[in-house]
Amino acid sequence: MPRPQQWGDDDLLEFVTLKAAGQSFCIEITQIREIRRWTPVTALPHAEDAVLGVMNLRGAVIPIIDLAARLGLGECEASPRHVIIVVAIGSKTIGLLVDSVSEILTVEGNQICDAPTMGGGDIPNSILGLISIEEGMSRILAPEILVPRGLTDAA
Repeated sequence: MPRPQQWGDDDLLEFVTLKAAGQSFCIEITQIREIRRWTPVTALPHAEDAVLGVMNLRGAVIPIIDLAARLGLGECEASPRHVIIVVAIGSKTIGLLVDSVSEILTVEGNQICDAPTMGGGDIPNSILGLISIEEGMSRILAPEILVPRGLTDAA
């Protein structure tokens, strides 16, 4: 498979790997602001199913999104063993509820493969590429695509 155009062959990149619905995903480390333990959130009325609510993060109110639900992999029953990955998307900040955070991967741009185009769905192009790992493949997420409509101004 050819590599995505956004990374050069010689680029050295770091990704944080995570699990959602038992599957491996990763996010470029430069987009992650912090990783926190799960704490209950304040629900928002009429919010999309994947939006669990909001939390106060040092004075800023940020939306918390169930990553598995947003990707169509089923809802996560949040518990103290889950974590929230706080991600910066431009000037916005969101939290992604995930099962766990695994490790930091350092890869060269030429090790990233294009993700196959899968038509349909509410969130096309949420996978930027694929990285081979011991357990198979890890999908590189595009966090900006994961933000539900209507939350772009709330963060």
